[in-house]
Amino acid sequence: MVRAFPPTRHSAVAAVRSADTAQRAKGLAILSAVYWRPVYTYLRLRWRKPHEEAADLAQEFFTQVVQKDVFARFDPSRARLRTFLRTCIDGLVANHDKAASRQKRGGGSPHLDFDGAREEIEGLEGGCHSPEVQFEKEWARGVFGIALRRLEQECASTGRSQNYALLQRYDLDDERPTYAELAQRFGVPVTDVTNRLFRVRRELRRIVLEVLRELTASEEEFREEARALLGDGAV
Repeated sequence: MVRAFPPTRHSAVAAVRSADTAQRAKGLAILSAVYWRPVYTYLRLRWRKPHEEAADLAQEFFTQVVQKDVFARFDPSRARLRTFLRTCIDGLVANHDKAASRQKRGGGSPHLDFDGAREEIEGLEGGCHSPEVQFEKEWARGVFGIALRRLEQECASTGRSQNYALLQRYDLDDERPTYAELAQRFGVPVTDVTNRLFRVRRELRRIVLEVLRELTASEEEFREEARALLGDGAV
């Protein structure tokens, strides 16, 4: 028997099964924001689907999440969500009748920038990582991506945009400046750079954990995913 999701848990998995339209849309938005690149990448690398077909299938997949109540079969005690999703993708591809069931992109799902990901994913074809490993990498990228967007919005709304700018310049840009260079650029003491980076990294970690809570259906799964993403001391 599939375990019921705890009513106090703000899980996107539970939200997409809600009778409330707004809750379903919210749940689908976060799931697609994190998982669209892993799904698209997996279709390209595992199933060797060309760009257009992979994009259509990925869009169709997120439509089916709601329309066909995909998560009715999900039991977090038996598998992680991302493992379950890969199984669902395999089933979608195996049963897909291209001539009869291809849907136009849109289909009630959020807009997803498959064209923007195309060149990067095609560069991975024939690479050293398996489709499953690349799926995991894209999952991590998706989690951090949505966490960074939330952090940027949070910093902007509380008058701390410079803190996010410091994080972006030091941790996210290709070339890492020194603390002294950052201090000069932003017009603050070096000690301020150190303290602000410490605080904004701590805030990012908090938000990453919040995103993971939304993407998991049990406390055990949450802890496993947190350790997988942030290491053994994550929670």
